[in-house]
Amino acid sequence: MSHVVLFDNGTHKNVLLEELSNGSFAVQSNQHVIIDGASGMILDPGGHKVYAKALSATMALLGRSKLETIFLSHQDPDIVAAVNGWLMTTDANAYVSGLWTRFVAHFGLDAMVEKRLHAIPDEGMRLPLGAQWVDVVPAHFLHSPGNFQVYDPIAKVLYTGDLGASIGTEAREVADFDAHVDYMIGFHRRYMASNRAMRAWAKRARKMDIDIIAPQHGAVFRGKPMVERFIAWCEGLACGVDLLFDMEPEQP
Repeated sequence: MSHVVLFDNGTHKNVLLEELSNGSFAVQSNQHVIIDGASGMILDPGGHKVYAKALSATMALLGRSKLETIFLSHQDPDIVAAVNGWLMTTDANAYVSGLWTRFVAHFGLDAMVEKRLHAIPDEGMRLPLGAQWVDVVPAHFLHSPGNFQVYDPIAKVLYTGDLGASIGTEAREVADFDAHVDYMIGFHRRYMASNRAMRAWAKRARKMDIDIIAPQHGAVFRGKPMVERFIAWCEGLACGVDLLFDMEPEQP
């Protein structure tokens, strides 16, 4: 199983699993694994179509390390549908917005593991990872009303979930931002709630030291100039309810 290493300093590693849903009708999605020493976590592990491949690839990457944390950025099936399998086959704890814990159960959460699904408070939280930690930061309404991202201060990676998603590109990294906009614009205009939510996110993002932005769909943004281009693009984008009247059908 191939993968892309985003960061590795010998004790801390960030890995993007390659296209596990390749050839499937399902939307393309990225699975990310972070390992610090003997501890590991997976972000947005996905649905049933990729479960076996994602589990196998994650266990191979972990080696003797242990999967301790499953992060779920929001409630969509490409994020959470297979979480019961992950909880049944590992001792990991899963974390999702408190808005969605009782909804995730509808994907089939076994009673013996339901206590290992934990609610993230609206303000976010800090999760331990080996000798380090990651921050779970609010990104509400981008696009889910209960939506979170993960910031890894060691690798300086911000995992943005659906924010930054690109549809239709085969690139793993963005080389030409202006050309890449074509792969993002339609999705963001429809799925992100409003420019106000985007501006709130941009203000928070600029307080972080970010070298890489890694979305859950499509290519990653590497390097501070590319990161700033993306933040500025989000900050100025009209989307969601801003365009509501433009999306209404014309009256006969």
